Amino acid sequence: MQKINYDLEMQKILDSGKPDVLLHVCCAPCSSAVLERISQQANLKLFFYNPNIIPEQEYHYRLQELQRLVQEMPCAEGIAILEGEYQPEKFLAFAEKLSEEPERGKRCQKCIAMRLEETARQARILGADYFATTLTLSPHKDAFFINTAGYAIAEQYAVNWMPSDFKKKNGYLRSIQLSKEYCLYRQDFCGCPFSRKLKHP
Repeated sequence: MQKINYDLEMQKILDSGKPDVLLHVCCAPCSSAVLERISQQANLKLFFYNPNIIPEQEYHYRLQELQRLVQEMPCAEGIAILEGEYQPEKFLAFAEKLSEEPERGKRCQKCIAMRLEETARQARILGADYFATTLTLSPHKDAFFINTAGYAIAEQYAVNWMPSDFKKKNGYLRSIQLSKEYCLYRQDFCGCPFSRKLKHP
């Protein structure tokens, strides 16, 4: 099977016009490099939907850091942040049964699919041209799985998926640099309590 260059596919979309994109965001550090990369070529709305972030205090702190970044980062001026419902019980309903799964395993896949599905649903309601996610920036996330799921969910909700692999072009390194520049809180786990347990047994 021929390997797809998701970064190139994304760039083709951005070069063809200035699409309206609902961008699922997981945290301020990942968002920083993605905003710098595409904010001038797309009309963005950010969608913070992360019921996997537990406890609630951690959830709100990450949202506040994202709000601060958008206020302080020049390329993010005027970009709206939409907050999805905080539904940890929806995440725990499947995640507790998969608590021993490793990073990138079935628990992560179901969690990512859940967040992409809600983003697609909102994108359709808003009439966005595309939906996308910052999750492909993380070296701990599988860009192939995320994009495969994105295309499938797009078909289900009749809305376009904007592929990405934001790790390309030193995206992750740039997120570290921007995190230092804006003094962003860089968490060492995705938010999921089971992931945290694996890192801090």
